[in-house]
Amino acid sequence: MIERPNLKYVDELAGDDVAFRNQFIAIIKDEFPVEKKEYLDHIAQNRLKETAEMVHKLKHKFNILGMEKSYQLAVDYEKELLMGKTDSEPKFMIVLDTIESYIKTI
Repeated sequence: MIERPNLKYVDELAGDDVAFRNQFIAIIKDEFPVEKKEYLDHIAQNRLKETAEMVHKLKHKFNILGMEKSYQLAVDYEKELLMGKTDSEPKFMIVLDTIESYIKTI
């Protein structure tokens, strides 16, 4: 089952401040595609330490987007990468693709 992003955490942070909420969303929309591209570049070049660093950055997006299971997947995948493994890469890509589709709608 694919976990869908939500903006509950963003809404909690913003409260009634619509400008802050919109700015927060704009940051996610700007940063995420760049981070995803860097992740893909590192994994394609089998640079696992750098890939783990990108997973570390991306897991915080998962947390912000209320994706608890995906956050845990990223935590586990980061550890995997540091041990030289890439077993969770397909699941991680599904999460990234889901977020990419989602941010196009907000």
